[in-house]
Amino acid sequence: MLYRVEVRYKKGVLDPEGNAALDALRSLGFKADAVATAKVYLIETSSSQKDVEEMCRKLLANPIIHDCSVSKA
Repeated sequence: MLYRVEVRYKKGVLDPEGNAALDALRSLGFKADAVATAKVYLIETSSSQKDVEEMCRKLLANPIIHDCSVSKA
């Protein structure tokens, strides 16, 4: 099974890379209200979705500053 794991900053946590991209887009004349960055992992495994969620909690995301979502790809 192939799973898609998305790790992004929680609401209220500063996203310097997203802010830099927003500033750059605006300086190029594009209209954008916000840019948020995220990491995406594609994990192929015979494990269950629950196990992949545990992978996210234990290694892929910092639960203090990140939200993590897991879905079948």
